[in-house]
Amino acid sequence: MTWNSVKTFLLLASLTVLLVFIGHLAGGPVGMTIALIIAAIMNLVAYFFGHKLILWQYRAQPLPEREYKWLYDMTRRLTQRAGMPMPKLYLIPELQPNAFATGPSPAQGIVAFTAGLLQNMTQDEIEGVLAHELAHIKNRDMLTMTIAATVVGAITWLVDMMRWSIFFRSSRDREEDNGLGLVLAIVIGIVAALAATLIQLAISRAREYEADRTAALMVGRPDGLISALAKLQQLTQMVPMQHANTATAHLFIANPFGKAGDIIVNLFSTHPPIPKRIAKLQALKQTMSAYRLA
Repeated sequence: MTWNSVKTFLLLASLTVLLVFIGHLAGGPVGMTIALIIAAIMNLVAYFFGHKLILWQYRAQPLPEREYKWLYDMTRRLTQRAGMPMPKLYLIPELQPNAFATGPSPAQGIVAFTAGLLQNMTQDEIEGVLAHELAHIKNRDMLTMTIAATVVGAITWLVDMMRWSIFFRSSRDREEDNGLGLVLAIVIGIVAALAATLIQLAISRAREYEADRTAALMVGRPDGLISALAKLQQLTQMVPMQHANTATAHLFIANPFGKAGDIIVNLFSTHPPIPKRIAKLQALKQTMSAYRLA
């Protein structure tokens, strides 16, 4: 188990602990259970049917195999090497180079490329991007992020329930605690919601690092992905995505809004900074080279 996998497990465990804590504050075990059920239903619907909505949102169309036989051959080679099913391939009519993976399971995996990526990347770079997206499917990252979203949704619901329950308390109750209970509940609610969101974003960043690593091992070298990430860092900031949506930004290999910058920006980002991703891949390249020479 890699550090990124351990980190994901620990972050999910932290979300669970936060859920239990807020659940007991807001409504005890019953309130926590109700919130979890509601959030689970909403996110399971998104998990099983959301990929269709995402493809529609980005106007994605199936890639014709006759025109892109080389890409289908590349995908078959990588999936056979990784021991996973062949995904469906889609084309997004956007000039910004980017790509994402979706689908409820590896057997129903989908990889979508923008026209800009296929036009601006070499085949080695496309192979690196493809392997990254296949890694998300192989690692079942859609399921991981759905679980995280479910718990965060439950925490948010509990915080709202706690706020409304305090609002409807009798004036006598509010006078007895001099308003301290209300202030404390508001502070706890804000901190809990913020912490849950930050943990969810941290899980997303950990899964990106793990997908980079898995992709390099799948291809046998990280060079193509390193080169692709360097191009994506520049081009995602230069070329806007016309139909980008913050709700689905985490799906892409690079942030479609091209955001990069200081610690605060990175803390609230769904993606790790590309220079850090490249640095980790460079370190992995050295390890792989040393292993071959040993």
